[in-house]
Amino acid sequence: MLELTAIEARYGAATALWDVSLTLGPGELICVVGPNGAGKSTLINVIAGLHRITSGSIALGTCNLAKLPAHRFCAEGIAIVPEGRRLFAAMTVRENLELGSHLAGAKARRNDSLERVCTLFPMIAVKLAHRAETLSGGQQQMVAIARALMACPRVLLLDEPSLGLAPTLVVEVFQSIRRINAEGVAVLLVEQNVAMALDLADRAYVLEEGRIAGEGAPDVLLSQPHIRRAYLGSVADDVEAAAAPNSPGIARG
Repeated sequence: MLELTAIEARYGAATALWDVSLTLGPGELICVVGPNGAGKSTLINVIAGLHRITSGSIALGTCNLAKLPAHRFCAEGIAIVPEGRRLFAAMTVRENLELGSHLAGAKARRNDSLERVCTLFPMIAVKLAHRAETLSGGQQQMVAIARALMACPRVLLLDEPSLGLAPTLVVEVFQSIRRINAEGVAVLLVEQNVAMALDLADRAYVLEEGRIAGEGAPDVLLSQPHIRRAYLGSVADDVEAAAAPNSPGIARG
């Protein structure tokens, strides 16, 4: 469904992504992991239309996204949950959510979408009239995810959803991502929490210094000593523990 081919992206004269290719199939959940400064956020911003590429192609089905202005990416079915949530602090939860359904197609389905996100995140139903700035970090992250879902996306992009959250809230957020994916939404997850990201994903890409350093099923990546040592480090043992039969892990639907 989503296919990036030989992407290059720059900041002025500095190249941030080099010859990056990846695919995301319908209903698939993939993650992109790697060290700080690897280009993960640039990659997700490229897919969202927030950062233009200098070469390569981005296709969503038969649509060549690279030729579209940034505001058309959402209309084609892509929604992003940005790093740091970026809610409108002085607006209510309901107002933030309604901004996610601004386009005509999503606006027509606004009531159904609102019911859906309130079911997915029950706390939203009781916080609709509250200003976003009064919510906890975990609650704000749930609202940010819900706002993206209000756009009725085919592809959901998540940039560091666990950032700044307590461990128990991280588990809750990741479980919601699994449920969203189980409903048929394709998910691309950029995440520093490598253990949980690999436990969640169908496939994974390792990004380092703007290049794809490895890709495949999580267990395949972990079977490669150089990938395990250089990119996953000590968390590799945590991933194996999360994948063990008796591990609580992330519930899979």
